[in-house]
Amino acid sequence: MSRTLCFETICCENRQLKNLAYHEARLNRTRHELWGYSDYWNLSELLIIPDNVDHTLHKCRVSYSQEIEVIKWEPYAYRNIRKIRRVYHDAIDYRYKYEDREELNTLFAQRNDADEILIIKNGLVTDSLYGNVAFYNGITWVTPNSPLLPGTQRAFLLESGVIKEERISDDDLANFNKIRLFNAMIGWENAVELGMDCIV
Repeated sequence: MSRTLCFETICCENRQLKNLAYHEARLNRTRHELWGYSDYWNLSELLIIPDNVDHTLHKCRVSYSQEIEVIKWEPYAYRNIRKIRRVYHDAIDYRYKYEDREELNTLFAQRNDADEILIIKNGLVTDSLYGNVAFYNGITWVTPNSPLLPGTQRAFLLESGVIKEERISDDDLANFNKIRLFNAMIGWENAVELGMDCIV
């Protein structure tokens, strides 16, 4: 039986690790809830930025279980998203950031000519493949209260009051006029923003 691994993707910009406290909290919560570990990892002590990582945007990927398995550093390139396809799965479970993303990849394969997917579970909007989403109703940006995985950027934006959380059903999408997609690597100011007509 293969060992379960989880991972964190941490944004490194200008040789600074961003939102590290949120990643640290999730990593330590995951280790406690999945495997019962009670020790606490301090990521600022464990992650040493290599000399060959310059001031451009880089992704630090930390794979772990009981111990850190692999740390990878690589330049980050933004994806071009123009069209999003709704896909449906009522049993998908991604509460923890597992290395095994087979179920998610199977859903992504259903996108046809779209660039991204919007996952609907039991009639409720959850996430895209690569991150969380928020919708604009003309007054406020709101994010679903039913994400598959509550992201670190999402936690930061909620705490900062930039977005609010509410129940959003598949049918509710008609009430919004814009969508934004964001994750640990894509801050709010760089989030992909599209009109709702991009969602099919």
